[in-house]
Amino acid sequence: MKLFVGLGNPGAKYARNRHNIGFMALDGIAEAHGFGPWRGKFQGVMSEGRLGDDKVVLLKPETFMNKSGQSVGEAVRFFKLEPTDVTVFHDEIDLAPGKLRVKQGGGHAGHNGLRSLHAHIGDAYQRVRMGVGHPGHKDAVPHYVLKDFPKADEGWLDDMLRGIADGAAALAAGDTGRFQNAVALRLHPPRSSTGDKSRVKPKAPEPDTKTETEDKRSALQKLLDKFS
Repeated sequence: MKLFVGLGNPGAKYARNRHNIGFMALDGIAEAHGFGPWRGKFQGVMSEGRLGDDKVVLLKPETFMNKSGQSVGEAVRFFKLEPTDVTVFHDEIDLAPGKLRVKQGGGHAGHNGLRSLHAHIGDAYQRVRMGVGHPGHKDAVPHYVLKDFPKADEGWLDDMLRGIADGAAALAAGDTGRFQNAVALRLHPPRSSTGDKSRVKPKAPEPDTKTETEDKRSALQKLLDKFS
């Protein structure tokens, strides 16, 4: 069994904040894969379902970001999970908007949600780091992450969330490469040459069967045929 955790803050006023991209990722997975209804549990809301061969619980802590670890710790103890069974989806200011990376273990890099998780379950859990960009100065970070995504970001944001849902089963199975490929295909789909004549490879000329056929006539016969 796997526990997927999305980080964010509860309430409509925070729903479209950069800090809530983890909640958005879990909502997309639940909808795309037919998970059960959300219900209150572990100081948050949870939904249960399957991704491929794996049973997966989705958890959105409602303790507010800074105390996310309380909710996750309860769930881990209840289901008797190891930290390595937990995958956390969160915003990452050190990645450009539209970039995504998967990381196993490590520090919290000042992220208050991860800091709380470290305190309650340790640092061995897996993270899906979803880039939201950096405001340019560390003092501006709290205000920046608590602002809604601008309309200009809606395109890549929708593609990233769809890609996460596409690759969720691979992630649950431990195939992080395939998961990241699914996201990349949404963010950077292969170009199609349809309609772009400049990119269409020209057809090879039809072979000239006359020149390719060996001419076995004598020189005299060729001369006679020329004037016949």
